[in-house]
Amino acid sequence: MGHTTKQKLIPFSLTGLIILLDQLTKGIIVHFWPEDGTFIKDVFGNDFLWIIHVRNKAIAFSLGDNLPDVVKPILFSVLPLILLAVLVWYYMKSSEFTTLQRWALTGIVGGGIGNLIDRIFRPDGVVDFISVKFYGIFGLSRWPTFNIADASVVVCGVILLISIIFNFRPKEAQSNHE
Repeated sequence: MGHTTKQKLIPFSLTGLIILLDQLTKGIIVHFWPEDGTFIKDVFGNDFLWIIHVRNKAIAFSLGDNLPDVVKPILFSVLPLILLAVLVWYYMKSSEFTTLQRWALTGIVGGGIGNLIDRIFRPDGVVDFISVKFYGIFGLSRWPTFNIADASVVVCGVILLISIIFNFRPKEAQSNHE
């Protein structure tokens, strides 16, 4: 049973919410926190969660930071824009996604757009401000600093992956696909 256009559009409310929260929190950080990374707010007083203003001109984990400046706009703005457009197009055309997968996909789109806005309109780079202690896991004392958009992409990506691996579909949909 296919989803109606309305059923496909409703999850985009999550996209809008993520973009709004992402840009609002980044705006607050840009306005109130110095960018040099010296002002740290230890949220709980136990070194677990910090609010710190840093910029990232690359992608996740600062990958590609050493690439030539002429290549970065193509790899970090144009390519993601094309990928997001293809994802939204496929999302709208396909009836293969479950409701959970549709919400996860729109969360990924929201996070992608949130960071694209920064890449296009913030010449100093994407605003990152959430730093969490990582207790030496993978040799990291702290996880790389991130933002709401990054968190949305990761959390929704994990939800999407789990739903695909474990094939979370209603019983009647499973019997139709076998």
